[in-house]
Parts: sequence; C-alpha cells; structure tokens
Amino acid sequence: MITRGQQVIQQWYKQKNWEQFAFQSEMEAAYLNGFSGLLNAPTGSGKTFALFLPFLADYINKHPDTYTTRKNNGLLMLWITPLRALTNDIKKAMQEVCDEIGIPWQIATRTGDTPAAEKQALKKKLPEVLLTTPESLHLMLAQKEYPKIFAGLQVVVIDEWHELLGTKRGVQVELGLSRLKVLSRQSLVNNQQENNHGLSTMDYRLKIWGISATIGNLEQAAEVLLGNDFPDEKIIMVRANLEKKLLIKSIIPENIENYSWAGHIGIKLLPQVMEVVEKSKTTLIFTNTRSQSEIWYHAILDNYPEYAGIMAMHHGSLDNELRNWVEAALHAEALKVVVCTSSLDLGVDFRPVDTVVQVGSPKGVARFMQRAGRSGHHPGAVSKAYFVPTHSLELLEGAALKEGIKKGIFESRDPMLLTMDVLIQYMVTLAVSDGFRADELFSEVKTTFAFADLTRKEFNQLLDFITNGGKTLAQYDEFLKVEVENGLYKVNNRRVAMRHRLSIGTITSELSIRVKWLSGGSLGTIEENFIAKLRPGNVFWFAGRSLEFIRVKEMTAYVKKSNATKGIIPSWNGGRMPLSSQLAAVFRDKLDEVAHGIEQDEEVIALKPLFQLQEKLSHLPQSHEFLIESFKSTEGHHLLFYPFEGRLVHEGMASLLAYRISKIKSATFSIAMNDYGFELLTDDDVPIEEVLENTDFFSIDNLLDDIQHSLNANEMARRRFRDIAHIGGLVFTGYPGQQVKNKHLQASTSLLFEVFSEYEPDNLLVRQAYNEALAFQLEEFRLRMALQRISKQSIVLKTIERPTPFAFPIMVDSLGREKLTTETMEERIAKMARRYGAEGVKDAENKRSRKPGIVRKKGL
Repeated sequence: MITRGQQVIQQWYKQKNWEQFAFQSEMEAAYLNGFSGLLNAPTGSGKTFALFLPFLADYINKHPDTYTTRKNNGLLMLWITPLRALTNDIKKAMQEVCDEIGIPWQIATRTGDTPAAEKQALKKKLPEVLLTTPESLHLMLAQKEYPKIFAGLQVVVIDEWHELLGTKRGVQVELGLSRLKVLSRQSLVNNQQENNHGLSTMDYRLKIWGISATIGNLEQAAEVLLGNDFPDEKIIMVRANLEKKLLIKSIIPENIENYSWAGHIGIKLLPQVMEVVEKSKTTLIFTNTRSQSEIWYHAILDNYPEYAGIMAMHHGSLDNELRNWVEAALHAEALKVVVCTSSLDLGVDFRPVDTVVQVGSPKGVARFMQRAGRSGHHPGAVSKAYFVPTHSLELLEGAALKEGIKKGIFESRDPMLLTMDVLIQYMVTLAVSDGFRADELFSEVKTTFAFADLTRKEFNQLLDFITNGGKTLAQYDEFLKVEVENGLYKVNNRRVAMRHRLSIGTITSELSIRVKWLSGGSLGTIEENFIAKLRPGNVFWFAGRSLEFIRVKEMTAYVKKSNATKGIIPSWNGGRMPLSSQLAAVFRDKLDEVAHGIEQDEEVIALKPLFQLQEKLSHLPQSHEFLIESFKSTEGHHLLFYPFEGRLVHEGMASLLAYRISKIKSATFSIAMNDYGFELLTDDDVPIEEVLENTDFFSIDNLLDDIQHSLNANEMARRRFRDIAHIGGLVFTGYPGQQVKNKHLQASTSLLFEVFSEYEPDNLLVRQAYNEALAFQLEEFRLRMALQRISKQSIVLKTIERPTPFAFPIMVDSLGREKLTTETMEERIAKMARRYGAEGVKDAENKRSRKPGIVRKKGL
C-alpha cells in the first residue's frame, strides 16, 4: 500500500517529468521501513534526492493533514558534508523541493563560512534541515545544553563518506555519531517513560545513512560509519547499479619522440587542450596542485587572451567570495573554462559542464572517476574526460586508468584506528559544554570502529592527561584543562573553553597569511613560508593576478596590482600524491603487455619508440622479472631499481636496501625516487652481484627492525607529532588574525616530543606518531607486500652506459638533492640531457637505423 508521503513524492516526480530510478525506489522503501546503511551511487545519479525525498515522505506520513502548515519542528535532519562548498548546492536543491511540495521550511547551513549573526540566529530557532561539516558538528557539541539541539533529530546523512573515511575527519564523524546515538536513545527513553511504554536497549529512533561513491571496501565503509553497536537487522546497503556513460581520451603529443621524459606541468600540450575547450560548452581543467592551477591559468591568459572574462580559477586557498562567485558563474553558464584543483572534486552539480580535462596523473582510479563525473552531471548524460600527460611515461598511467575503470578496480579507504589526538580533542569538547562521566564516555567511545580496541588503561591515561597533564606536564597549568567535580569532567575556565573552540578540527596545514589589496578586499591565503621569502617590490602570481608585494602586517600580506608579465608562482606544502596500489598493479600489467608485444591501447602504442629505446639500452621487464640498472658517471656509481609501486613505498625501500647493502660494504648513499623506481648513488662501486646473492636482500624478515636502522624514524615521528600535538591541544595556534608563527609552533612541538620521549616513553601520542609514520609516510604494509612480490621474481641486472628512459626521470628528481644553485630547473634538466642523453641517444639511433630516438636537445 502506497503511503500519503509516497503519493506526494510520486506526484512531484510527475510534475518534473522525471522517472524514479530503481535504486531511488529501493532507498525509499529502506528508509520508510526504518533501515540505516550506505547508499552507493555514482556522481550525477540523483543520490541527494534518493535520501532527501524519503525523509520528506516519512515526515508527510507522520503529519498527513498538517505537513503544509506545520512549522518550528526543531532539527529533524542533519546533513554532513566534507566540503563547505557542497552545502550551497545541496541547500538550493532541497529548498526547491520543499517549496514545490508546499512544506514551509527554510533549509539552513552552518559551516566555517556562516556569518556569526546567522549562527546566533540558529541557536534561537533551529531549522528542520541543517547542512554542516564535521568540524561544525563538534562545535555544536561544545555548546552549553547541546542535547536540546538534537532532541528531535531523526536522521543523520554523511555525504561523500568515501572522502572522510580513512582520515581524522572521518574519526571525528564516528565520535560525533556515537554521541548523537546516545542522545537519541536518551530522548526515546524519556518519551517512552512519559507514555509508560517499555523500551528495548537496542531500540533506535535515529537513522544514519552514508552516501559514497564506489570504493574497494564499501562493506567496511558501512561498518565504520554505523559503529559496532548498531543492530544488524536494521542495516542495509543500497546500490545504484547505474551504468555511467564515460568517454575517456588521452591527449597524445604529436611527436612523442620530442616529448619530455620528465616534468610536472604539461603546458606543451596547451594548444591541444584549448582545442578541446573550444569545442566544449564548459570545461573544468583539473590540476593536482594549487601551484599548477596558477601556472595553467597564467599560460591560458598569456596565449589565449580572448578567454579573459569567460575563464576563472578555483582552489582552496582563494578567498571564499571568489570561490562562491566562480560556482555561481558556472551555474549561470557564464564561464567557458575553469582551472581548478580537488576543491571542485566533490558533488557540486554544475550541469553546464560537459567536459573535464585532467592535467597529470591523478594517481588513483577512483579519484579520476570522481573528477570525470563532474561532466555530464545528471542522469543519462555522458561524462567526457581528457587525460593530459605531463611527461612520456604518464601516458602509460593514462592507459592504466582507462583499464582500471573498465574493470571496476577501485581503491579502498582504510579506516584510521586509535587516533588518540582526536579522542583527546573530543573529550575536551564534551567537557567544555555540559561535561561527561568517565564510565559512560568509555562505553560510548568503544562503540566506534576507530576505538573498538581502546583499553581502559589507555582511556585512563587520556583522562589523566587532560586533567593532570599526565606524568610529564603536571607542573604546567596550561595543560590542566579539565576539572573533576563529583565524577563529572568539566572545563570551568572560560579562556580554556574559548581557545579550545577555536582549535576544534583535524585539518592541519602550514600557517597561512591572508593576501589583501592595499586598497581593501581579500584574495585568499598563502603559506607563511612563501611570504617570508618575499621582499617589498617582488612580483608574484596569485588568484590569476600579477601582484606586487608591499608589506606584511598582523598576519596579512598587502599587495597591489602589477603590470609585470613575469612573477613567482606560490608553492603550497602537501607533497605529491603517490601512485595508488591498484593503479600501480594495472600499470605493471600494461608494462607486461609491452614486454610481450601485445599492446593495444593507443597510449601504449604511441610510446613504442620510448619502449624500443629502453629495450635497446637496457631491458623491458616482464611481470616475472625485476629490473636493476647500474652505471658509472662523474657523479659516482648509480643503482636504479624499478618496483613501479609509488614514491612513498620507494622512499622506504630505497633506505631499506641502502642499509642492507651497507651491511656488506660501508657506503654513503644519496637517494632519489619517483612513482616508477628509485636511485641509490654512491661514490664507490657497489658489489651488487654479491649483494643479490644474499637471499635476504628483498626479504621481509626483520623488516621493522631494518626500517628503524635504515631511516631516521625519530625524525619522521617528530614530523607526525607536530600535527598530533596541534589536534590534541598541546599547542595553541593563536587567535584569528594573531596566529603564532610557524617556527615557534615547530619549536614547541619538537620540545614536547623530546620531553615525552625521554621521560614518558609509553606516551600514547608519541606511540601514535611512530605508528602514523610507518603507516602513512612509509606505507609499511604496502612496502611489505612489494618486497614479497619482488622476492619471487627473477632479478635482471643490466650494466648500462647512460640513463635509460626509465632512469632519466628519477635522475631529474635527484636534482632536488642539490642545496644551492643559480640555475632554473629547466636549465638543469637540459644540461643533464646534453650530458647523458643527446650523444648517447644519437649513438643508439645510429646503431638501430629505425625510427628517430627520443631525446633531443629541445624537448626531452
């Protein structure tokens, strides 16, 4: 039997001339039957409506006669998104539905961008639907009498859950949900007692739903979201199973022989990219870094001035007003092209966008799929995506991306466990508001996936830390934040409470300085380290403008417009993304096809001259082979290894193997790596044959012990500890406009790390720092798997005369080892090409008498 709510929703679909997809009907039935779970749907498939409309149907069912007149119902739905930018688009869509159905609600948002006046208004009158972020949810939990806010809450939706899973923001969500579940049960108990009804301890009124794109561990994603106390009979997975039409094409250089072997910009293909832009209605050009987006925007403006006024840029460091303007202009079809970063990755619906261009490898299948889905962002539309390689071998990554999508090979997002810094912050958050009782909070926290294995001893250590400063900091008042009164843990100091509210969140980055016009108006933020290097009169490019630096005052850099055509491009810390394990595996499969001569992809066929040269100078490894190259130069003895596992794994493996070599012969190594391999450079000959005879060279035996010896694990942990100390509230970064300088923060966290290491070796935050260094900086699990794979392969050792196409990009990376130079990177690469490439490749060409070689003096 169709309910009143379902009738209203079906009528709305008819008015819109839309058909309800099968997964939307399934989602509606699951919701109305009281289920919680995970909705897996591709971008642009109508997943927002799939959850919002059943919620409205349920509301109408409860108030069939008054749903068009009832107001002031209190907060009923909480919709959490990872990006503030998403809230505006979702809010608009939800508001239109309510207005058209006749439900008199005002959909509201509460994020870091929400003006203070609006936040105060929300306290006085709660909307029925609130869109917010993980950080803002915790800020709400830090308010006095916060249980009243959530007393009538019926459902929490976590949008883009795959983006939060595997991050500390995801752990924030887990903890927030554990509290909301408790509040819901308490509210239900109170209502049942008032009506003299019994209640099972497993009864839930609160529904929890996640929305996720396809990832490799969807079932685990649902488990993490719901926690380990949710009744299994009330959990369901709804899958869209819609075949998204996706057209992917690589932009292949006309003369692959002259295309760069190494690089990071891809500007040489700008004419081909602009041909795509010209033929499209609206194009998003995705770059992997903010610096790259500034470079591309500048290049388009220089070479295609006719795009001024119909082109914009969007990245996370631009001022919020600028980003909002770009998003509004996209909606209004006023822009032809937008150069952007991951700031436009997620579910913002820009229907005019019909083409996406990806500059450089996104290093993951799921990430590329997500970005490709920005085009054709509505049901039935075709998503068109073009892949632009920034150097030759990236074309092989392009082929691997297409293969990965075709076979549905998507990366998993592994959840974070026992992040004590996030738990400390959460405990103080609850203490700042109404306080907590230890036993109750311990039981509550244990229901989360992240802290299921938390011991009472560890929990007691954290309690001691926030109340007494732990074993080490008891003498310092600033660390004694929480007081205990009759078993209630509470913050009574207003200054402590205020500073804590300002510090809530897990996003840590370099200290940013706001960039403002001398005449007024903000452009965005740039990291302090970049601004510190500027002198008055220096010109730099930011937000697509040429700017002259005037001065810094009170954490603000003042600038004025410059007419200079050249300037420095800012750089932001964050590092390059490593090749994902899934994409790396497909990449190796593609390389194996080349080695067997069975390549079929256009990208791989285009690279044939490069692979022929690799075979001529060295060897093309098959899947059962592992290639090591060795040669001598004026710099020393070079050893090059090719695991094709990603730069983080290579960093750890390079140090590990250097250590194992040093056990046979003492040596000092210089290390360079990229996503395909790594180089060990030393002054003396390395007895590599003797080393390889040692069967333990690629062994996983004593791996952790060897890692500790081969790497400066202490320094790596110290770097991780900086962020942990920030999140855990050990350091205060400052008030708005009065941030503490970055060097002072680093000094403070380093001192704390040393003190804990010496006087409190069992400190939970120090232990966490070492664990994070292993898991995220070294990808220890993946390193272990790579060594196991290599140990079963046949070792192919080739002594070469000069760098091969595989070796040259790694050696370009090694240029970063030099501390002082007056040459640009382009000049240094050209010099290297002349030294190693031009003559050597010319010799190889003469011997082959086939197609021209790869390397030329112009264009590597």
